[in-house]
Amino acid sequence: MTNNEFVIQGQPSFETEPPRDKVETLLATKHYALKTAGFWVRFWAFLLDSLIISAIVGILINPIFYLMDWSLSETVWYAPISIISAIIYYGYFVLMTKFLGQTLGKMACGLRVVSLKHDKLTWSDVLFRDWIGRFISNIFMPLYIFVAILPDNQGLHDFFAETTVVHEKMYVEKKEAPKALPIQEKVVEPEKLEQTIEEKMVD
Repeated sequence: MTNNEFVIQGQPSFETEPPRDKVETLLATKHYALKTAGFWVRFWAFLLDSLIISAIVGILINPIFYLMDWSLSETVWYAPISIISAIIYYGYFVLMTKFLGQTLGKMACGLRVVSLKHDKLTWSDVLFRDWIGRFISNIFMPLYIFVAILPDNQGLHDFFAETTVVHEKMYVEKKEAPKALPIQEKVVEPEKLEQTIEEKMVD
């Protein structure tokens, strides 16, 4: 699934006039695929998700820490606020992607996560993508630039899980290479076959 210049909105129509012969049928074969999402639209979706997660932590977690007089300013990874924030962050991406195929940010941008090897996202796909892969990408933030480089606009976390992100209602045209025509075997007529046998016997 790669992006081409030809893009259409909505579901493509496959109603075309029948071609005149088999050669035209092969050459006119078209395949439509959902358009993969590029770097910037995914960036805005991720930014929206980050704001939503921050709001969840601020509304649900921070008041508890204030009441318990626990520190909210510690930045080490083993601090209680860091651990709880990480659980909410990764839990949000894992659960939303597994059960809905998209986060709230992706919904707003019309995006969806799809598997390149399965019809539906499996738990292993989601855990590799939104837990292990995203954890590594968050440590080395420049790795997100792979979305603009790798085939199918995959981020590093997509590459681990063999997934990608697509537009829900945008299709691109993929022209598949025409299949080779079958090779016809040469059939030897009985009379010519007898002549060939006699020639070999004479030799």
